[in-house]
Amino acid sequence: MPKHVRIAMEISRTAKQEESVLEFGQVPARRILLVEDEEANIAVVRNILEIMLDQDDVSVARDGHEGIKLAYEYDPEIILMDLSLPKLDGWEVVRSLKSNPRFKKVPILALTAHAMVGDREKALEAGCDDYYAKPIEVDEFIHFMRPYLAAG
Repeated sequence: MPKHVRIAMEISRTAKQEESVLEFGQVPARRILLVEDEEANIAVVRNILEIMLDQDDVSVARDGHEGIKLAYEYDPEIILMDLSLPKLDGWEVVRSLKSNPRFKKVPILALTAHAMVGDREKALEAGCDDYYAKPIEVDEFIHFMRPYLAAG
């Protein structure tokens, strides 16, 4: 069984068995755009958002060009952005989107394996509103996402 399928099944099982993970209460549904090229990461993030945080409006772009295209078509309220993407990297996608007034107030959250000293600052300088370093830890990611989901 592929690793991402095992992780997705574990998240699903955990969500059903552990009420402590769900103790946060309801959060409003948001339109979320996930820009990520790794299938395992897509599966993990979607499962957390859809199963554990009850977010059923999640679109996925698998490269930078598609990320920009879907951002304009989908009008997301939150964008989760991998910074290492094919065709056009996440750094450039963030700069492009944030240069348009339409996306100035849309939180773009770096969701990346770039976890070296200075990478967080570099992501924020590029226009990201926040930064989460992979690998994804379920409870930490839920706590990271909660303020953005709750914001109106």
